[in-house]
Amino acid sequence: MLNSFYLISEGFRNVFKNKKSSFTSLITMICAMFIFGVAFAIGENANSVVEQVSKSQGIQVFMVRDATDEQINTLESEIWNIGTDKIQKVEFVSKQQALEEMKTNFEDNQWIFEGYEGENNIFPVSYIVRLTDLSYTKEVEDKISQMDNVDEIRSSNKVIDTLIKIARGVRIAVMVIFVLLIIMAVTIISNTIKLTVHSRRREISIMKYVGATNGFIRGPFVVEGIVIGLCAALITILMVGLSYSIIIEKMGNSGVLKQMSITLMSFSQIANTIAIVFLALGIGIGVIGSMVSMKKYLEV
Repeated sequence: MLNSFYLISEGFRNVFKNKKSSFTSLITMICAMFIFGVAFAIGENANSVVEQVSKSQGIQVFMVRDATDEQINTLESEIWNIGTDKIQKVEFVSKQQALEEMKTNFEDNQWIFEGYEGENNIFPVSYIVRLTDLSYTKEVEDKISQMDNVDEIRSSNKVIDTLIKIARGVRIAVMVIFVLLIIMAVTIISNTIKLTVHSRRREISIMKYVGATNGFIRGPFVVEGIVIGLCAALITILMVGLSYSIIIEKMGNSGVLKQMSITLMSFSQIANTIAIVFLALGIGIGVIGSMVSMKKYLEV
């Protein structure tokens, strides 16, 4: 118990004793975490937008005009047989629904559709197929095109391909930034603790001569690294939360996003993940940085 109290108190003492170097480490870690937080938030929103678009985008399958009710029902069953791991939803669009949709699109020119009601309706029935993942688009299209009584298939392939590429690119960018920032933060904090270790090298040598274990000697420096890391994590969480909320509020009022029926994630939706990641980063970087900086001085 006394040993634990000593290690913790010494760790805190090291932080305040080396104010300049501790402050430098703190600012560096805050900057690194803030950049990662921004990248993480962008990545999460990119994934959310792709998911929202994937639910709104669908493959529209038009049937031959003289398709019977039996053929219509058979096609729906065949589409579902592709697999529920790929097919999320299959919506039937009747001739009347297709006509009403066209009327909505040409609301100022309703006269165009006069005479197309009832038996004179020339619009084919169709199915809108919603996918569980946009990456299945090509595979599902190929399978549906081989089915009987299918006249035409329409989908926004270019839009879908672009969205998939953007989502993948954002994920890769976030991971690269994550790795680079960890390396940078570990290097900075280890160098900072090295200054403390170097100034106390005689004390460390004496402790080793009197039989102190490496763990006992290393303890205060590990605590120092953890304290700096945790402080950086807590400050960055507040900074990211405040900045994100202000930006999202302004972007949420954007007419473009409303027109596209896209909503961005609120900070509360990503707060838990960011808090866990930042706290893990703070503690992890602090511990790793301390271990690296102490290695040279603890070698027998």
